[in-house]
Formats: sequence, structure tokens, C-alpha cells
Amino acid sequence: MGSSNGQRLGITEPISLAGPTDDDLMRTRKLEKYLRDVNLYESQEEAVSREEVLGRLDQIVKIWVKKISRAKGLNDQLLQEANAKIFTFGSYRLGVHGPGADIDTLCVGPRHATREEDFFGELHQMLTEMPEVTELHPVPDAHVPVMKFKFSGVSIDLLYARLSLWVIPEDLDISQDSILQNADEQTVRSLNGCRVTDQILRLVPKIQNFRTTLRCMRFWAKRRGVYSNVAGFLGGINWALLVARICQLYPNAVPSMLVSRFFRVYTQWRWPNPVLLCAIEEGSLGLQVWDPRRNPKDKYHLMPIITPAYPCMNSSYNVSTSTLRIMMDEFQRGHEICEAMEKNEADVDWDTLFEPFTFFEAYKNYLRIDISAENADDLRNWKGWVESRLRQLTLKRKQGVPVGEGEQFDIRLTVKEFKQAVSMYTLRKPGMQISVAHVTRRNLPNFVFPGGVRPSRPSKGTWDSRRALERKVSSHTKPGADDGRKRKQTDDNVDTHLRNAKCHATMPSSSGEFREGSPIMSTISSSSINLQFEHMDANELAGSNREKVENNLTDSIRGSRNSVEVSSHNGKVDGPMIGDPRNKGLSFNSSNSKDAEKLAIEKIMSGPYVADQAFPLELDQLEVDLELKNQAKDFAGSTQNNSLGSCAVNIAAEATLTSMNGGSSSSALSPNGGLGELEPVELTAPFSNVIPSAPVPQRKPLIRLNFTSLNKAT
Repeated sequence: MGSSNGQRLGITEPISLAGPTDDDLMRTRKLEKYLRDVNLYESQEEAVSREEVLGRLDQIVKIWVKKISRAKGLNDQLLQEANAKIFTFGSYRLGVHGPGADIDTLCVGPRHATREEDFFGELHQMLTEMPEVTELHPVPDAHVPVMKFKFSGVSIDLLYARLSLWVIPEDLDISQDSILQNADEQTVRSLNGCRVTDQILRLVPKIQNFRTTLRCMRFWAKRRGVYSNVAGFLGGINWALLVARICQLYPNAVPSMLVSRFFRVYTQWRWPNPVLLCAIEEGSLGLQVWDPRRNPKDKYHLMPIITPAYPCMNSSYNVSTSTLRIMMDEFQRGHEICEAMEKNEADVDWDTLFEPFTFFEAYKNYLRIDISAENADDLRNWKGWVESRLRQLTLKRKQGVPVGEGEQFDIRLTVKEFKQAVSMYTLRKPGMQISVAHVTRRNLPNFVFPGGVRPSRPSKGTWDSRRALERKVSSHTKPGADDGRKRKQTDDNVDTHLRNAKCHATMPSSSGEFREGSPIMSTISSSSINLQFEHMDANELAGSNREKVENNLTDSIRGSRNSVEVSSHNGKVDGPMIGDPRNKGLSFNSSNSKDAEKLAIEKIMSGPYVADQAFPLELDQLEVDLELKNQAKDFAGSTQNNSLGSCAVNIAAEATLTSMNGGSSSSALSPNGGLGELEPVELTAPFSNVIPSAPVPQRKPLIRLNFTSLNKAT
């Protein structure tokens, strides 16, 4: 389904066939220069080095498979034809990797080359004996078994797929579904990365525009703290699928346009409607595919982003109510900035979009998690496990606890349950320790700040600080701005809409601002999960404060679906195409272009998997229960892209406590307001008898997490 033969890409018609204007081309040139200036492209020397390493690795697995074939006594013909082959996937295969990035690789071997004995046994031994191989770390018990190592300084993640073939042909096509015949679950999962990556490249209209846009969105997500699948946000494959869908909807757009349309579309997306690059096919092998109409577990997914290769699966099952809300807030912020750039507003450029979120300036109270182990290997395993459990800190938080003036917030039980969950690690060894402590902003260590220097005052002049000031001014000048009853009525209307839509993603309210004196402010007001598992440069922490505002529900999301007439058949939906000569009334230059575009987006979201087909409103406890069933096997992914800095790890989490009178914060996690271990016998939390005068509607609280490694052992 390529654009060259006139066929459309995706399950719907494009939203627009419009090409770029001169201004769009100028903004694209500036974007490409920006991406080069921030060092997102590898050098030619590094590119050559990677290719040489991959060639050498391919030679090694070919030698390996002949060696084990001879040891197993295969006949001369099979011995002569014995073969294994290396494939790549992920960011390297997509062509969006940066300097020093890992290469995701897959070794495909014949039926007689086993995973346990031959791959993790013989091949592991061969690699151990090679001087160019360092930091070799096998993870055979992971959900997707992997060997991690460095080859001549290049980081490699090597998976293994054992096919039912006696001989692996050199021209093997792993995109064919027949390759999965008689394959075990680990092989299916290992093959999935390559199959999905290749299918994405087949389903986008202009690969170079896709690659530039994806580089941009990956960098943006990391700067804004929403790049981490393990933490409940989105990982590399998720962002690739979201960008690929935008490329399908705007096939003639250049990268600057695609970035803008990305935010425009996804601020209006009614989750949990799924994002699909192609129709979901049942296949002939009986493997389970994503389908909330049939599979009970699929009904609980909040932000389904479906992989395009059989068996089609949801790649974003870790997203929770809080992380979805944060991402929607970030999409809205990106949308506003892109609109400002298109209007040529002063002081708004690509730097504005990529302003990092200053986590360690944003809040007053943090949690610090310290872990330790006896050696580097134990710490690497322990660190990966703890990181994979951090999301439980939010999932264990039920409805918000009312916090009145003078009251303190007790999270001892939540911390205790979290530590118990972490202690269930089946591979835990002596010396693997964990502690959780409260620390206030003024007592944060200096190394968490850019350059190791604590800022004397909060960051000023950023987009977020300017918008916060504008909202504050607006709240004082807008008639009736302090009418708490109107605010409550607005929140109730939004909640009613969400219940009617059966969309259990907790969206922010439409009022767009927090106002002092409003009764709603007696709940916990906080932000997100933000786990950064790569080795973080302190400069990445620099940027702006974020005041979380509840203004994500756009008019198009709240609008009635009755105005949308949908023709759906065989999983494909036909919708209006802006800029298509057949739809002259839907030109971008017409006054109703944005309304028409909203209508087109509504049509795209209508189909066989629409949101109101039995999606329950709450799933957090179920997520906890399901995750705890496979505790020892699903954490290996969290060790990817981690650098080992020390035998201790700090992770800070924030819970902003706001009282009813004026929004003052309370350092209630530790009696001394400084650093305190959150143990039941050590932390007593006296509560005052102040009771709010009226019942307060509660929203599910959000916690934001950020990961930082120490540079020395403690």
C-alpha cells in the first residue's frame, strides 16, 4: 500500500492532501538545523563503526550455529547449510537513532539451536572469550529474553528467535506470517520487534519526513519527561506508531507541519479509541490479537496504540490514568506553541517547544528511593526490578484524601505496600536493600540541578512561566472567576461527559485554571509520573516550572458525536479529506477549515473499536493484580539504556499538598520538614480536627516521578 501506486495508507482517507507553504518549508529548515545542533545525528565515523560491528556479529552467529550443529551430530548436508542471521529493529532500523544509542538486534536460528542451552549457553561463552566484548549481561528470564553487551564500544541488545526450520536461508523474509508457525511465545515476542518496525516503514508515505518528525517527537518527549514505557508513558515504538499515523493522515506534509498536526490531532483524540496504522487481521495461526470486544483484559487499556504486524497487540498497556492526563496536558502545550509559531508570535520558536520540564524546581515535597547492592551485576538487576515497580506508587493511590488546613498527608501505607511489592523479587540476593525517604525542595542535593548548581530562583521567561502568569492575570480579571460554584458545575459537567463516553482516562477539567478560594483546591493537586531511565545529563533537568492546568478537554472532544455520520466496513472508515479536490468546501484556506478538520478526526475515531463499547471506568487495582502475577519476568526492559553510575539510586516523587485557604503547601511527610525515612515507627503523622465545611469532590491524585543516578557509591 504505497503512495506511488495511488493507494491510500492506513484505514481511512487522509485528513488533508495539502502540501507545504513557503513558511512551512522555512520552519522545517529551522527544525532540521535545531535537531542537528542538539546532536541528534551520529557522525559518519560512528555509522561506519556500527555497520562493522553488525557485520562481525553476523559472522559470529554463523560460526556459532555450525559449531552446535556439529556437536549435535547433524549430517554433512545440514552441517554445510547450517546458518543463522542477524536482523535489526527499533530506532536503528527506523533510522532515528542518535550518537551512542543501543542497537536492537535479533538472531534468527534453526530449530535445533535452543535458547537455553545454545544461545544463553554456547553463544554466551563464545562472547565471553572475545576481548572486544565487554559488559556482557544475559537476562534469560525476561519477558523477552535478551543478552546485553558492548561490542567494540557499541551497545548491543541481542534477542533470539528459534524457528521451526532446519536451515535458515540467507534471504529469509520474517515479515511473512508463516514464520511464526510452531514458534514458542518467546520467539513470537522476539520476532515482533523486527516485524513491527518493517511494517511501519511500509505504511508511511514519505520515509524521510517520517524519520525527521519522529526524531523531533522522541527528543520532545524526553525533554518534557514523558518518554518511558516502564514508567507508564510511551516508549520508542509507541511514539513511532503515533507519528506514523499522522504521516498517513497528512501524506504531503513536511516535518514542521507534521509536528503541528501531531499535537492538533492528539489533543482531540478521544481515548481509549485505538490508534491503528492498518486493519487488525485475525491471521491463520490462532494467536491472540488485540480486541476489547472479545478479550476482557483489552477492555482496560487506556491509550491503545496497536502494532501493525500479526499478532496485533497494544504497545502502550502500561499507560495509567495519571500518565495519560499528563501526556494530554503536554499535547495541549505543544499544540498551543505550534499554533503560536504558525502565527509568527514573537519569542516563540523551536526552543520554546523543547524547553525541558524542571522537575526539581516544580514541587515542594519529594520522595527519595535509595537502593543498594553488593556488586555491579546485582545492582543492575535490582535497579531494573525496582524501576519496573515504581509505577505501583501511583496505582496504589486510590481516591484523593481530603486535606484541610493544618492537616498532614499520611502515605505510610502506600510506601509500605510498595516496598512489599518490591520485596517479592524472586531473584533477590543478600545486600539488595531499599529505603524510602521524604525530602523537601530546599534539602535536595545539588547534583540533581543543571551543572550541580542550585538555582537561586525559579526559572523565568519560559513558555510555561509566561502562560502561568497569563492565567493568573486572567483569573483576576475575568468576571466571576472566583465563583467556586461555577467551577464545581464545570467539573461536574466534564465528569458527566467522561462517564457518558465510558472513557476512563481521567481528563482535566475545562476551566483552564486553578483559582484560589475554590473548594476543589482542598484536594491534592499534583502532576505526573516522570521516570527517566537513561543516564541523565544534568542539563536535561533545566527548563521551566510547570503549573498543571486542567484545560485539555477541547471543544471537539466534548462535542456531540451525533453530527458525525460514519460509513464503516471491514475495519476501514471513509471520512472527509481536507484539501482533496473532491471536497472543495473543506480547503485549509476556508474559514471553516478547523471545524472540518475536527469533523474528519471524529470520523477517524469511529469504527469497530470505539470507546463506548464496554470500557469500564476504573482499572488501577486490576492493573496491580495483573502485574504482580508476572513479577519476575517483566522488568528486564527497564534495564535498557541504563548506565550504572553507582551502588545507590535516588528517585524523587512529588505530592503537592494544597489547603483550602489560598493554596499554601504543607511539608507533611516528615515531622522536621527535611529528610526522614518513611517507616511506620519513625513517622507519626498527627492529624488536626479541622473538617471542611462542605463535601469536596475528589479527583484521583497524581504523583510525578523522576529518576536520577548518583555518581558515587554510598
